[in-house]
Amino acid sequence: MRITAKADYAVRAAAELAAAYGGERPVKGETIATNQGIPQKFLENILSDLRQSGLVKSQRGVDGGYRLAKPPADISVADVIRAVEGPLASVRGEAPEDVEYGGAAQPLQDVWIAVRASLRQVVEHVTLADLSGGKVPAKVAKMAGDPDARQRR
Repeated sequence: MRITAKADYAVRAAAELAAAYGGERPVKGETIATNQGIPQKFLENILSDLRQSGLVKSQRGVDGGYRLAKPPADISVADVIRAVEGPLASVRGEAPEDVEYGGAAQPLQDVWIAVRASLRQVVEHVTLADLSGGKVPAKVAKMAGDPDARQRR
């Protein structure tokens, strides 16, 4: 899987909003951009996508800004990625279960479905509360801590 800059920036922006959740004032886009090193114009497009998906609320005016639309524990990393990129895994723009192969490549559909399932095992179980709290679930930490996981190939 390739994690685009848009998906990375979106999760980082959402983590900033999670850290501020429950605060009196919404968070200004400029603050998020500065704290996370995200280009302001790109961030505004991302925040618009997050707002359209119902994950973020915006408030206009001098005291305006952004805040999460629901508690950080109720928003997964997968939710954020889907809001800005669409489905987590696709094959030529189609769902893996909708792609059929013949001959020697016939089992490939199962491979793509398994890849999506593996991805879900991580990003659907890590919430914005986990990120803003400075930790990930034990299962994910164990996977990331495996020396083989850190090998570049």
